[in-house]
Amino acid sequence: MGAMIEIENLQKRFGAITAVDGVSFTVERGTVLGFLGPNGAGKSTTMKMLTGFLPPTGGTARIGGHDITTDSLAAKQLVGYLPEGAPLYPDMTPEGFLHFIAEIRGLSGAKAKARVAEVAEKVSLQKVMRQPIETLSKGFKRRVGLAQAILHDPQVLVLDEPTDGLDPNQKKEVRALIRSMQQDKVIILSTHILEEVEALCSRVIIIAGGRIVIDCAPGELAAKSRWHNAVRLELAASEAQRVRGVLAEQYGAEHVETLASETSGTSLLVTTRDRRPILAEISQRAQKDQWKLDGLHVEHGRLDEVFHELTRTGSRN
Repeated sequence: MGAMIEIENLQKRFGAITAVDGVSFTVERGTVLGFLGPNGAGKSTTMKMLTGFLPPTGGTARIGGHDITTDSLAAKQLVGYLPEGAPLYPDMTPEGFLHFIAEIRGLSGAKAKARVAEVAEKVSLQKVMRQPIETLSKGFKRRVGLAQAILHDPQVLVLDEPTDGLDPNQKKEVRALIRSMQQDKVIILSTHILEEVEALCSRVIIIAGGRIVIDCAPGELAAKSRWHNAVRLELAASEAQRVRGVLAEQYGAEHVETLASETSGTSLLVTTRDRRPILAEISQRAQKDQWKLDGLHVEHGRLDEVFHELTRTGSRN
């Protein structure tokens, strides 16, 4: 089976400004792709071209084999799209709006009614279904937007900031919903919440200056962090100086930091130049020297630091 999404040398220019500059990638069914970038990087423009909202200046994309420029209607039928801001009709109710979308998507009668009820339950809209959309909170409006995106059970979901405006419980519900759909779909998720990438995505693409700067698994991205495999020690203040001296001798003083502690004691963070695993050897030394530790933790890497470095320099990897 071929890729569900094929993007080839996609370009978009607005006058003298190049927003997207030769983006190419493919996505297989069953993938949750985190599509990331700073503001102005070209990610929303790329998604608008993929979903048919903007015509490309150059290149093309195919969804399920259908070209977005020459066979756009067939391509759009396979896609559910939650755009940035989730534009809605404010004078409609969620119930009326979703039935309107169902009709556009070719659903009618009992089938449309059942599907609207099912989707409303999935995104927890039941209690506001007959309330004007303009009176809803930002979180509920976002959920109405998500409901319309999944109403026709699309093979491809393109979600731009799907949890924007949601409280922690609502975010958890939406993430669970995305996980439940990922097996037989392609889901492209644009978000500024990097913990969401770690929780949901099987692949990450970062775009900066209209170009892809990295395409990898989240774990590979975390491994690029200078804190990958770093070890954090929580210990009594009376122990800190002695332990820091031992660690500085073994790993170099520049690789041992004193941080604000989560307890009443002191916290030390140990990194290495090559980011190799050091938890076991530090644990053995702690037992041998009888360090009085309150905690010993390993870091897998900080995505925010890697994201900043990649998008700041714009370097290809």
